[in-house]
Amino acid sequence: MRRPTITDIARRAGVSPAAVSFALNGRPGVSEGTRRRILDAADALGWQPNTAARSLSSAEAGAIGLVVARPARTLGVEQFFMQFISGVQAELSERSHALLLHLVEEVDAEIAAYRRWWAERRVDGVLVVDLLEDDPRPAALRDLGMPALLAGGPDPAGVLPSVWIDDARAMTAVLDHLRGLGHERIAHVSGPAGLLHTARRRAAFGSAPHGGPGPGVAADFTDAEGARATSALLAAADRPTAIVYDNDVMAVAGLSAARQAGLAVPADLSIVSWEDSTLCRVTHPTLTALSRDAFRFGSTAAARLLSLLGPDPAGGTADTEFDLPALVPRESTAPPPRTGSVTPGP
Repeated sequence: MRRPTITDIARRAGVSPAAVSFALNGRPGVSEGTRRRILDAADALGWQPNTAARSLSSAEAGAIGLVVARPARTLGVEQFFMQFISGVQAELSERSHALLLHLVEEVDAEIAAYRRWWAERRVDGVLVVDLLEDDPRPAALRDLGMPALLAGGPDPAGVLPSVWIDDARAMTAVLDHLRGLGHERIAHVSGPAGLLHTARRRAAFGSAPHGGPGPGVAADFTDAEGARATSALLAAADRPTAIVYDNDVMAVAGLSAARQAGLAVPADLSIVSWEDSTLCRVTHPTLTALSRDAFRFGSTAAARLLSLLGPDPAGGTADTEFDLPALVPRESTAPPPRTGSVTPGP
C-alpha cells in the first residue's frame, strides 16, 4: 500500500495541505475543531511521521545506536545480553526513539560505524558495551563529539559516563559463600581476556581476603569453551573443588563436563554461575548463581543516555551505580569432599 501523504489527509478532512501541516506539527493557525478533524483523518489513514524528514529539520535522528563487536554466534547464546537489549528497546520505545543495532567483528569496525552514523545523522547517541583494557572507543567518541554512555564500567579514563555494577563486591560475595562452605581450591572460568569486566573480576578473585588466587582459564562465553576449560581444570593433579563461571552457558557446560569426568555436583565439585537464568533453574542440580535484572539494567542505561542528550545534559558525566547482584544459593554448591573421596557420577 502507498504511504499516506499530507495531501491525502487534507482531502479526507476537507482542508488545505497547509492546515494539515500546522495541525500535525502542533503549530497555531487552525482551530481546535479543525485540528481534531485532521488528527482523526490522519489516524484513519494510518499516517505516521516521516522521522528521516523530521530529523533533517530538527537535527534529531530519534534513534540510539548500539554496536556490538562480538561474533554473532556468541551473542545469541547469552540470555543476559538479549535481556539487556530488550530493556534498552523498551525504554526507547516509551520515549519514541528507535534502537539501531549493528554487529561487527572488531573494535576498529565499531569506531568506523560511529563515524558513519554521526556523519549521516543516523543516531543521537550510542550505548557502548564490553569496555576493553586500553580501549580506543571513549577517546574516539569524545573527538567526534558524539553523546555516549558506557553500559558497564566505570571508564578508567573518565571519558564516558556509565551505568555500572561493582564486579569486585559481587565476586567477593561468591567467594564468601564458597569459603563459608569450606572450599579452598576455587577456580574461575572467565570471559575473554582483554575485556575490562573480565580483568576486574579476575583481579577481585585473586585479591580476595580469603587467600591467594586460584587457577583461572579464559573462555569466550560459549558452551564449547566452558566445557574445554572445565576439562582442563579437572584434569589437574590438584583439581579445584569449586568453579565460578562468568556466565550461565559455560556453567551448564561445566556441569556436563564434570559428569563426564566421573564427578558428582555438588558432592565432588561445586559450581557457581555469574549470571542467573532459566538454564540455572531448570538444570539438575539447579545452579547457584548471581542474579541481576538485565532488563532493568538495559532500560536504566537507555534512560541515562537519553538524559545526556540536549544542550543541558541531566547529570553531566556522573556515573550511576546499578544494584549489586544478589547471590542465590541452590543445589550446585555444598561443602567440599573429604580428602581422597570421590562420589561416583551419575
